[in-house]
Amino acid sequence: FSETRGRINADLSVGAEIAAASLLESNSGLSSRGVQLIGAGFIVAPDEAKQLGLGKIKGLERHIRAYRNGRDLTDSPRGVMVIDFFGLAEQDVRKRYPTAYQWVLERVKPERDQNQRATYRNNWWVHGEARRELRPALKGNSRYVATAATAKHRVFQFLSRDVLPDDAVIAIAVDDPVILGILSSRVHVVWALAAGGRLGVGNDPRYNNSRCFETFPFPPPAPRSRQSKIASIAEEIDAQRKRVLAQYGDLTLTGLYNVLEKLRTGEALTDKDKTINQKGLVSTLLERHRELDALVLAEYGWSDLASAFAKGALDEATRQTLLTRLVALNAERAKEEAQGTIRWLRPDYQAPDAAKQPKQTQTALDIEDTRDEGAAVAAGAKRPWPAGLAEQMRAVADVLAASNTALSEAALAAHFSGRGPWKKRLPQIIETLVALGRARKSGSKVRAV
Repeated sequence: FSETRGRINADLSVGAEIAAASLLESNSGLSSRGVQLIGAGFIVAPDEAKQLGLGKIKGLERHIRAYRNGRDLTDSPRGVMVIDFFGLAEQDVRKRYPTAYQWVLERVKPERDQNQRATYRNNWWVHGEARRELRPALKGNSRYVATAATAKHRVFQFLSRDVLPDDAVIAIAVDDPVILGILSSRVHVVWALAAGGRLGVGNDPRYNNSRCFETFPFPPPAPRSRQSKIASIAEEIDAQRKRVLAQYGDLTLTGLYNVLEKLRTGEALTDKDKTINQKGLVSTLLERHRELDALVLAEYGWSDLASAFAKGALDEATRQTLLTRLVALNAERAKEEAQGTIRWLRPDYQAPDAAKQPKQTQTALDIEDTRDEGAAVAAGAKRPWPAGLAEQMRAVADVLAASNTALSEAALAAHFSGRGPWKKRLPQIIETLVALGRARKSGSKVRAV
């Protein structure tokens, strides 16, 4: 038996009240689960991809990409690819890539035709959940941080932007090795284990990006020269793991960290463990993780916990001390954000105009939007509503692309003239453009992407 004393929280836990942590604006818009295909026919082997024209048909390389799921990251990768026609209308796919179109037509559409969701049936050539919110964030970098949604060990790594993540992978759209290092430290791992749940037959921890990442308070800003050590070690850890896994086909990320945890706690190694340690340089990997933990703790100003971290498995007192401090820091950051101070992780993407434009009230923004909508119609006179569906979608997309601001459905309709109940089709067209990644909704308004 063991005993824990302290305040009983709303979720019946004792100790730091992780469930009360606030979502931080500073971390918003960067993390998401990967795509959910809703159709196994999208997956192709490399030789099948070549038969579909990969390497021969110009532009197809943007739509047949490497593909990774959670097991590909933690165990042995399958080496498969995925057809990804996100952003293309059906007629565009058919004209540009007829062979790949027929592949999806024969292998995905019959399954989608039976689906109860209209958006899945109507947009059968596109992944069911294409994660249109994540894609613009991934475009800005050459790589991003990824972790398996459910895994025995919480491990983060860089993936190339060319790799499309599966629904069982959490993608974080940052390419800064400092952030990779902080996420890979036990400071974040302890937080993630406490904030996330567990799932699966093996009761493996689950990483919920909204609860584990978007609530996590990163350390205060520091000179880049000081953070460079964190960046260097994070890059070394990531490169070493990838190198040994590529060199030895019988090694897996899970296997490496099984041995690492035994080394950390002093548990005796089996002959198999010793072989993994030798091939995978696991002792060196552990040494680098210990250095990383000490550096990250120093960034927070919590070096008093460094000796407990270096010993091995964290005792409950140290774990609760760490979590209590992180909860308090989360509350402090939430208070700052309520007062207008946001420590963006990627200000160039999350708030590109924040430093250029003075703050405006919501009323001022609403007035500006209305003025722009009316001015656009007045300056560009109404255009006739097209007869065909394809032409209608193209016309709506053109109006959105030409607008400097988001448009309401009524403002969008005001750009067209015509008789009959043509306005009833607008909502469907808007939803289709959103599903294809050509537009994005913001409340009751829509803008081009």
